[in-house]
Amino acid sequence: MIPCPPLGRTSTVPQPDLNAAEWLASAATDPARLVRRWERDPLDVGLLAVGRWWDVVLAAGTAGRSALDRLTAHGPRPGPVLADTAGTRVCFLVPPGTAGASFRAGVRVVGAGAWLVAPHPEVTSRGLRWLVPPDGSGTLTAPSRLADALPPASPNGLAHYA
Repeated sequence: MIPCPPLGRTSTVPQPDLNAAEWLASAATDPARLVRRWERDPLDVGLLAVGRWWDVVLAAGTAGRSALDRLTAHGPRPGPVLADTAGTRVCFLVPPGTAGASFRAGVRVVGAGAWLVAPHPEVTSRGLRWLVPPDGSGTLTAPSRLADALPPASPNGLAHYA
């Protein structure tokens, strides 16, 4: 396993003072257009480039929710966390460059070249909802903190759910 980048409890990618929708939209190919679409239809989703402002750690629903519970119980608010409404997948926004790290079995890390479909930060839309909505500050979850919060893998390679 490659260790996670040595970051503190949370990490903030420097951003201008933006509201949450503008911060998210800044990862779109045309941020102003996405903000206008969300103003017209808050239920619309945006296609956001991964790797510029954040990478994404994807965990199975139960393991991801368990990790989120541990993160919120011990320490500062984590960065944005997106989930599908079916409860099958949880996505943690982490600092760019995390895609080079390995996490426990059953956890996938994606970076540059990947895309994230995301709703407006204040709504549930098209099967997606923010468990921890972005606040526009650029705060992301530290990979080392997330790795510690994820349940251990079982011998069969699947995440063990406590």
